[in-house]
Amino acid sequence: MSKVYPTTALEDWVTSFYLKLKIKKPSEISEDYIAKRNEIFIKRDKIPSRYDVVGRFRAITIDIRKDKLKQREIFFHELCHILRHSGRQGMIPEAFRQLQEWDARNFVRYAAIPNHMLHYIDLNDSSVIDNMVHLFKVTPELCTERLIQIEKRKYLKKQMSISI
Repeated sequence: MSKVYPTTALEDWVTSFYLKLKIKKPSEISEDYIAKRNEIFIKRDKIPSRYDVVGRFRAITIDIRKDKLKQREIFFHELCHILRHSGRQGMIPEAFRQLQEWDARNFVRYAAIPNHMLHYIDLNDSSVIDNMVHLFKVTPELCTERLIQIEKRKYLKKQMSISI
């Protein structure tokens, strides 16, 4: 598979994570499957979303008052904290907490619309955002962010090849 643009280490991490779980198509991205394979309990309730790690117990609580597309994004955000971060956010220095939040926001983009699945999207289609929403089941806002990110990286790749 040829890459649309040079990927980041986090994008490569997400792709590797998905391929280990045998997730190769957008329809295979399932919060329940990902949680089960990683021994993470999911609770859906009318309370603020969060993650919990107590010893070996790991859980994600998803606020069902949010719409379904937003709930999926919340799942990816909390999943990032469980898989990639350590420490309780209330107990770590503010700068480190901000770094973890930055990482989680980026993780959401890559977990929701992974690089190894970009070939399922026609980036030149005028309905690309609607198609991404349907295919990846996330908000139009997240699809727009990811599309802008893809276009910027493609542009940088082109500029790098011109300057070499």
